[in-house]
Amino acid sequence: MPCLVLLSVEPYVAIRPRLVRLAYGLLGDLAESEDIVQDAWLRLNRTEEQPDDVEGWLVVTVSRLALDVLKSARKRREEYVGPWLPEPVVDADPADRVTLDESLSLAMFVVLESLSPAERTAFVLHDVFGVPFDEVARAVGRTPAACRQLAARARRHVQEKAPRFDVDVDDHKRVVDAFAAACAGRDIEGLLAVLDPDVVLRSDGGGLVKAALRPIQGAGKVARFLLATSKPGLRPAVVNGAPGLVRDDPPAVYGLAVREGRVVAVDIVRNPEKLRSLQ
Repeated sequence: MPCLVLLSVEPYVAIRPRLVRLAYGLLGDLAESEDIVQDAWLRLNRTEEQPDDVEGWLVVTVSRLALDVLKSARKRREEYVGPWLPEPVVDADPADRVTLDESLSLAMFVVLESLSPAERTAFVLHDVFGVPFDEVARAVGRTPAACRQLAARARRHVQEKAPRFDVDVDDHKRVVDAFAAACAGRDIEGLLAVLDPDVVLRSDGGGLVKAALRPIQGAGKVARFLLATSKPGLRPAVVNGAPGLVRDDPPAVYGLAVREGRVVAVDIVRNPEKLRSLQ
């Protein structure tokens, strides 16, 4: 029987938000990420000897567990009804500090979904969280050199596909406010003024509620879809670390990617299984 180490909980409390954020970056599922982090902590307490670097051990273990889940989830997501979007993180509790920035926006997750599990893991660990390649290699089960190649391929893909965001949060919020006002006022001209000509809208209902089954592209088509489907009650919120919108009834979360003063991507999560935190 392995010896129970019974480690002090204080270090775990301090690093838990980073571990949850890391797992979320790989999975896009906050509840599952929290379960994985808890599992890794329990495994650490069951080890015969405490590692010299507890945080490093937990980062590798959480990454391995998340990678296993990610591999098994790919087939489920291929069979998913309509576009898949992650469970959004809305108005993260500062006391918990599981906060996100634009590197884990809803639009970024769409790009990450097109990577292989190994590429995604190498990129998220190294480029987003700054994990050294020797630890990435332990998590992925490949050599550090191979992980550098995985991350480089993923990086090129992300740079080509991921929308770039306005750096200024106030500018982003101003565009989001104008978008919300145009939706509330059923103002198609106002929407067209704030939408990029090549804007893409994705709507995730998971087959449980009505949503567009395919991405919609083009300012005119997106504006007409929004005016035909938008309900009253949009309110501002922080969605995955950036200004976004939330509606409580029926529940929905809007993530808006903004570039040069216009919305380039609208990601709407309506799947009720992904919006339990709003209730």
